[in-house]
Parts: sequence; structure tokens; C-alpha cells
Amino acid sequence: MTGTVDISNVSKRFRLYHGRPDSLKERVISLGRIPYEDFWALNDVSFHVDEGETMGLLGHNGSGKSTLLKCVAGILRPTSGTITTRGRLAALLELGAGFHPDLTGRENVYLNGSILGFSRAEIDGRFDEIVAFSELDAFIDQQVKHYSSGMYARLGFAVAVNVDPDVLLVDEVLAVGDEAFQRKCLDRVRRFQREGRTVFFVTHAADLVRQICDRAAVLDHGRLVTVASPPEAINEFRQTLLARGIDIPDGAAAGPKLFTGEVAIRDVVVVYPGGADHVTSGDPLTIAVTLEASEPVDDCVVALTIHDQDGNRLLGANTELLGLDIGRVDGHFRVAFDLQRVSLLDGIYLVSVGAHSRNGERDYDQWARKGSFTVVNPGRVEGLVDFSPHARVMSEPSPEARVSRESA
Repeated sequence: MTGTVDISNVSKRFRLYHGRPDSLKERVISLGRIPYEDFWALNDVSFHVDEGETMGLLGHNGSGKSTLLKCVAGILRPTSGTITTRGRLAALLELGAGFHPDLTGRENVYLNGSILGFSRAEIDGRFDEIVAFSELDAFIDQQVKHYSSGMYARLGFAVAVNVDPDVLLVDEVLAVGDEAFQRKCLDRVRRFQREGRTVFFVTHAADLVRQICDRAAVLDHGRLVTVASPPEAINEFRQTLLARGIDIPDGAAAGPKLFTGEVAIRDVVVVYPGGADHVTSGDPLTIAVTLEASEPVDDCVVALTIHDQDGNRLLGANTELLGLDIGRVDGHFRVAFDLQRVSLLDGIYLVSVGAHSRNGERDYDQWARKGSFTVVNPGRVEGLVDFSPHARVMSEPSPEARVSRESA
């Protein structure tokens, strides 16, 4: 079984026309001179998907992910560059792709199978397994135009994974359907991995890349950002999202604050260990705040707040709560918050700092979510908090469990 994909200097251009002639007369007069502009959906993309590898493709909407997958599948032809594939390809590129809406589910199974090169007898031998996987036996003789999006996904995925592909191409469908179906799809993907098949899929779900991928490629506006291990690729993907601007819900108290200005925040710097550009889960991190007092101040308290990208507050601390008396300040001074263990999983976390009087009656200054730091999780667990989980097999119930069971 061999299945590889080699993408070499691939670019794809689309022409965006500004208005089209409505009548034959207008078309003759225009003689093909309809104004347009070139849009490069892909720009000089190169990487290789190895035999038996599971490769994820991450990127924001409009980054070129689906265009690239369609080029690999042969649905689109690159404007320049080459794509070389080895082995039988099966592709599920979008809901309903390859389905004829007026045909029944049964007829579409045979249609898709014939497109993939199978004889009717070969499809007969696989038909029951396809229907069983899709769980659509009650609807298989209904026209697919009456199917829901979830039913489309079930049938399309069932066909794609039951034709013994060497390379499976999947575009976003692993995020469609109910949880039970998603688990079923993931189980089949993992079986493919054990069998040494190659999987190449597009997703927005960073956690899915962490779960099942060997590597991932990141696209941004048609350009390849990186091809790296899942943690590194997820970090780069989130950095591109951050660079594009993130709409973070504001979890702060309602109502504007008035700042008195005796102390002003001048800078916030995240100091990663070892000069890196991220912190690994469980490692320390320092957040240094530079401030300036325009006059002598005896009661300054500096506060630190950390939010996730959904606006949830993860940490609220200040120098007074941490037992630090800053003392009398005048002019520039710095306060460092040393986080001895960053117990978070991967993501970009937002930093807010403020300065206020000890009694809380005066707010000197505040920088709300103007800093951030990146956490990279080297493992495959998901979520927000690093619990450092371990699993083990217990040969027999613990004494505590036996006592509890007996007392019940």
C-alpha cells in the first residue's frame, strides 16, 4: 500500500470579474474586455505528505485550504506548479460533492463508486458496509436533495472510507454531524493510520490536529506559513489569527473608568524562558510592567489579569495580594510578576495590567488586554488547564474502593 502527495511550487489564480454583460449584444460589443482582477488563492506552496502520514491543513477562512485540497484531488488545475500523487485517492471535499440531488442515496453510492473506478459488482460487495456505516438504511432510497447536511456527511464519508483508498482527502467533514458520528469518523481515521494509509485533511479545529496528526501545514492568504509538528503548527496558526485581529469579549465590569494619572503604565513585556517565543505547559513565565510616577506616590498597587480568547478570566492578582509592598515610587519603576508554573494548555492568552491606590479609591492607569503570551502544549491532551494526567491499569480495586462498595 503506497500513498503519497508531493506539492511543488503550486499557485492557483482566479479571475474576479467586475460586472458581466447581460445580453448577447453587450457580449459582442465587449469582445472579452470585461474588467477583472487576478486573485491568487495559492501562491508558491510546496510540501510533501509521506506514505502513512496524517497531515492536517490549518488556516483561516479564505487562506486557500480547500482550494489546495481540490487541486490535490484533481478537481482544480493549478495555474503553475505540479502535484504528484501515488495510490488510489478518495476525497470528501464538501457536503454533497459528487452527489446528484435527484438521485437516491443508493444510486449516488453506485455513481460515486463508478467515478472512483469500481465496477458494479465491486460496489455490490461494499454496499451493505457503506450503508451500515452511514446509518441511513431507512433513507437510502430517498432522493438526496431531501437529506439534511448531517445525512450528506454520513453518506459521503461512508463511501469515501469504504473504497480502500491509499490517500484519504477530507475537507472539514470531521466537524459535521453529531458527536457519535464524529467519534465514528475519528475511529475510522485511526484505523486507517494503523493500516498505514495516508490522510490529508482540512480543519479549523486545532484540537483535532493535536489528536490525530503527525504534522500540519498552515496557510495564510494562500501562502505557506509552516509545516511542523502539531504543537508548533497550532502556535503558528494562532499567531496568524492574532495578527489578523481577534474580537475578544470584554469580561470586565461594565461602565467606563476614569484614571487619575499619577502613575502611568509605559510598557508590558512577556519574558519567555530561554529567549523562546512561547512558553511550554508547566514552565515558568515572567510578565514585566514598566510604570512612571509623575509625582511621589506611597500607596501604588500593580494588578495583573489574564484572560483566554473567549474573555474568561484565568488569573487575577496584584502586588498587595502577593505580599509585595512597592513602597514610595517617583519616576520610572518596574514590577515583575513571576508565574512559577504556567498550568495552561496551548493557546494565546491575553494580559491586562493596572495601577491603583491601596484603598482602591483611585485608579491610576490601566492597559486592558494589550499584551499576550503563547503557550505550546507538547502533548496530545485537550482543554484549557494542564492537569498533567497519567493513565494506568489497576489489577484490582483499591482498598478504598472495596470499603466504599462494601459499605454501600
